[in-house]
Amino acid sequence: MSDIQPELWVEHPSEAIAFYQAAFGAVVAHRVGDGEDIVAQLAVRNARFWIANADPENQRFNPTAIGGGTSRTLLIVDDPDAVVQAASTAGATITSPVSDEHGWRLGRITAPCGHRWEIGKPTGPWPP
Repeated sequence: MSDIQPELWVEHPSEAIAFYQAAFGAVVAHRVGDGEDIVAQLAVRNARFWIANADPENQRFNPTAIGGGTSRTLLIVDDPDAVVQAASTAGATITSPVSDEHGWRLGRITAPCGHRWEIGKPTGPWPP
């Protein structure tokens, strides 16, 4: 089996979890710790990712602490327009409105915790 599950480092994990629940319909699949000292695995259907505390002493930086991100995560969904709108309503900044480009229907957002996302789906058979 192969899988990739990124871990997003944030200042306030509880706030990030609440955002992803509202924006993406994420559910908490696994959680350990108390208060803001937590690690949680979130699931959006069969896509999974982790939320954990930033820890600059161990070189785990959140994007707002460094003034930008080091990556962008693609979330593939059935209705990118609806998910981007839900993310915006939940507090995300739309950095690129949903449009058709490069064989995809894509929109880009920045979550309140600073992480950057592409929300999209292929417009035809993929890979081309």
